[in-house]
Amino acid sequence: MEIPLTNRLSFKQAHFTLLVAIVLGTLLSLWQIAFDYAEQEPRINREITALLEISRNPAARVAYNIDAELARELTQGLIQSAAVVRASLIDNHGRPLAQASRAAVTDDYRWLSDYLFGARRQFETALFVEHAPQENIGTLHLEVDTFAFGSDFLQRSLVTLISGFARNLLIAMFLLVGFYIMLTKPLISLIRALSERDPLIDQHKLNYPANHERDEIGVLVDVTNQQLQLTALEIQQRCNAEDRLTQYLSELEKIVSTRTAELEAANTRLLQSNRELENARRTALEMAQSRSAFLANMSHEIRTPLNGLLGMLSLSLDGQLSVEQHQQLSIAHDSGKVLVELLNDILDLSKFDAGQLELEQIPFDIGTLIEDTASLLSQNSAPGVELTCLISPNLPAQVMGDPMRVRQIISNLLSNALKFTRFGRVDVRVETHSNGLSIRVRDTGIGIPAEAQARVFQPFTQGNAAISRQYGGTGLGLALTRRLCEAMQGRLELHSREDYGSEFTAWLPLPHAGHILERPPLHGKIIAWTPASSGLSELLATWLPRWGLDYRRLDRDEGLAQHSAALLITDSPECLFSLRPQITTPILLVAAYGSFLPAEQADALMPLEQLARPLSRTALYQAISHLLGSQKKNVGEASPQPQVSQRKARVLLVEDNAVNQLVAKGMLSKLGCEVITAAHGREALDCLGGQAMDLVLMDCNMPVMNGYEACQRIRRSGRWPNLPIIALTANALPEERDRCLEAGMDDYLAKPFHREELTELINRWLPRP
Repeated sequence: MEIPLTNRLSFKQAHFTLLVAIVLGTLLSLWQIAFDYAEQEPRINREITALLEISRNPAARVAYNIDAELARELTQGLIQSAAVVRASLIDNHGRPLAQASRAAVTDDYRWLSDYLFGARRQFETALFVEHAPQENIGTLHLEVDTFAFGSDFLQRSLVTLISGFARNLLIAMFLLVGFYIMLTKPLISLIRALSERDPLIDQHKLNYPANHERDEIGVLVDVTNQQLQLTALEIQQRCNAEDRLTQYLSELEKIVSTRTAELEAANTRLLQSNRELENARRTALEMAQSRSAFLANMSHEIRTPLNGLLGMLSLSLDGQLSVEQHQQLSIAHDSGKVLVELLNDILDLSKFDAGQLELEQIPFDIGTLIEDTASLLSQNSAPGVELTCLISPNLPAQVMGDPMRVRQIISNLLSNALKFTRFGRVDVRVETHSNGLSIRVRDTGIGIPAEAQARVFQPFTQGNAAISRQYGGTGLGLALTRRLCEAMQGRLELHSREDYGSEFTAWLPLPHAGHILERPPLHGKIIAWTPASSGLSELLATWLPRWGLDYRRLDRDEGLAQHSAALLITDSPECLFSLRPQITTPILLVAAYGSFLPAEQADALMPLEQLARPLSRTALYQAISHLLGSQKKNVGEASPQPQVSQRKARVLLVEDNAVNQLVAKGMLSKLGCEVITAAHGREALDCLGGQAMDLVLMDCNMPVMNGYEACQRIRRSGRWPNLPIIALTANALPEERDRCLEAGMDDYLAKPFHREELTELINRWLPRP
């Protein structure tokens, strides 16, 4: 059996040895070259310095005698050196007596020499005569081309590398021959003997190769002989085993036939189970589709009368009513809004179950959103509860996310906190983190027992039955809030202690979409007359110094007469009447919603401004700026209502429900719009053909012609290319918005809608006068 040369052990051993020798030899050669390189640097300096020392005395005599001819001969002689390319002899006044130069040597490897030693080097020495060594009579300047030294260094380096490689190659050849004689040749003879041997016939032992009886090859022969004996014995045993296996085959055939029959029966049962599972899956899909259709229909059927109910109540509240009538209608209106929120929560949970919840990614001001939500919900707080919004100064102006869902999270957490808190504080704290921000709602309410904390996140579940009876609610808010946080890739955490309060923290990874908003600085000294434990104190301590104000807080039992300030901020209206005769400082009063001083009492305390809790940053800044004289703007109203610009616009209302027509027409009329009504899409097309319209409010589900078909015909006609068409639909499922936009509508408003939502829509599509 012939083994190729490259596969032989001797070749591999020599190859490895050669590789090691080349690496080590190369490293040694490189070390020798590096040592030579280190010696070459001082060698250059020594040789040029020696040349300067030899030339100094002749150059000094030439400079002393000012002999231009000898100076020229000296410089010409210096450039005859292989390294000197320029020589200059300069007198003590800086004038050249003589100078000579020659071209540098060109070579293909000059770049390497220049890289190692530099292209040029400058040397100079001062000239003086022996009897006056302190008197400088001139300078001898040499410019040296290092290639004369670098070429020698490169030649020595090349010789070193070539000689090392040749030496290593010669060693490898000797090793190859030696390994073949000592290792490969006896192994080949042993392999040949094994390959020609039949273990069943030849029972003789293998012979030892010559001179290898006691080394590793001899041991290999001994081990091989032992293995051959064991192999022969094992072959005999296997022959006996084959006879026994033949007897077992017949028995196995019977067993296999039995098992095959059992497997066929099991396979039949499995196929039946698969058919049943497929029927169950089909049934589940049909039920899911039926549920989606049911939710869509129920949403439409419930929202349509709710829109009429809330709209009529809202219009009635604007009329002339007694206090008792206004209170009764307000309760009915608030109950209707609660019913709408419950319907929205149920629909959102259904969207989660169906995997249909979609999140927007748009920039919005989360600080203002939180303050607006807290201000809206502050009307539900108990009289003894202080609601405070504590926004971090590091919060960016805008973040990216879904503002409607973030508002839903805040509203659910804050509504819970206000519902279960009868005294103390409710704080909404917003802080930034490296991966987003946290919204923390903390209250001093009844708290949640440890055993009930896991249940409160389950739909339609509260802490216990007593809480449901005493405080009401459906148990959907927290379940929906946790799912919204998880849908935003965040999380919702709860820390609570019974009878001490609760703290819910929503961690939301909302990317920053703007820089931190900086307001113009204010100037003045502000005194806050409020307890240190109040939320107002913490809010003022956070923001007033940031706005450049000199801030100090005093307890209510401290006197104010000895403290001079530009503005006094307090949350104690009962103390102001005894305090006003003592001070003339403007006062900013922070009170709960609906607890402002009457006009005649406020006039007696002027200058006075009143703000409602919770304080927003903008309202606080504007009020302080106004009271300090920085701005001429009145911000003292408790809850300023936006003034709706009256406009002269013609709006086509396409609605088949008479009650909804009255509601929308009443709201639009108060916005200054002339309203023309149509009961279905075909009637709307007739109205558009007869008179010009500024905007169309289109219901989607109507008899004769629905809103989708009517909008498509309007767009296809091309007669009204810029006419805004707004969908009014009671179907709040997410696919409904896409369907309306695909039909050609410009915007979407779900029923039941509030007057503020309709006003915002009109302001968006009809410009103000």
